[in-house]
Amino acid sequence: MYLFIYILVYLFSLLPWRLLYIISDIIALLLQHVLKYRVKVVAQNLAIAFPQKTAKERQKIANEFYQQFTDSFIETFKLISISDKNFDKRFTSNVEVLNKLYATGQSVQIMAGHFFNWEFANWGVAKFGKYPFIAVYMPLSNPYFNKIILKLRMRFGSIMIPATNFKTQFHKYATQGIYAMALAADQNPGNPLSAYWVPFFGRLTPFVKGPEKGALLNNTAQVFVHFYRVKRGYYHSEYEVMTTSPNYFKDGQLTALYVKILEEKIKAKPANYLWSHRRWRYEYDAKQHEKLVVH
Repeated sequence: MYLFIYILVYLFSLLPWRLLYIISDIIALLLQHVLKYRVKVVAQNLAIAFPQKTAKERQKIANEFYQQFTDSFIETFKLISISDKNFDKRFTSNVEVLNKLYATGQSVQIMAGHFFNWEFANWGVAKFGKYPFIAVYMPLSNPYFNKIILKLRMRFGSIMIPATNFKTQFHKYATQGIYAMALAADQNPGNPLSAYWVPFFGRLTPFVKGPEKGALLNNTAQVFVHFYRVKRGYYHSEYEVMTTSPNYFKDGQLTALYVKILEEKIKAKPANYLWSHRRWRYEYDAKQHEKLVVH
């Protein structure tokens, strides 16, 4: 069954870019206007993030979001058969920021948000960076597609660790030498009572503590990566060093810095963010969360 599905996906990936984007446009229209996939969630999130914008302006962002959302999946299939030369033409980055840190012998934690297209960005680190690259992922429920996506992501040597088994698998790599590990730490924590509550678009929002704890424990340099579409099918990753001394930060301040940069990047390119996630599902309750607030 796996081989059959893989052959179908591979044949689909051979379609020309122009035709793939026509398919993507059709799917985006169906998702947004027929199936109404998370339309209310997207609208609510945009209203919270951009109350100063008009309804028409927010709708424009939503329309562009759905296009980029479906493009990202179509492009992921295309990566299955893309040549190195074609990928190199379509992706740029200032990866020298990472490579300079590699020369110092310090491991790196690459802090990301759920921007588009994260598959391009992951390949960019593994292909052009000098670090052994570790990526944490959530396994897909379908085992066949999970195997296909893992094969895709490991093409340039990425080390894939499932979030469900992170603690046991990561320790092995952390003790073998320096590494670069990518984390997208912007989605809801499993338990808001064990999170940092940080201002995010003017609203106190819970963020997981794990990335900060890991940075302090392993003394990893913190690098924020903002990846975004330059034009359809072309992407750029921009790395900026947050700190090389995480232990100088007080409790929660490293997370607060991450959230501050994340918000700035989202404001710069609002349609480039995953608005379909219920990011503000948890509401701040002073009685429960006051001691967890970081400003």
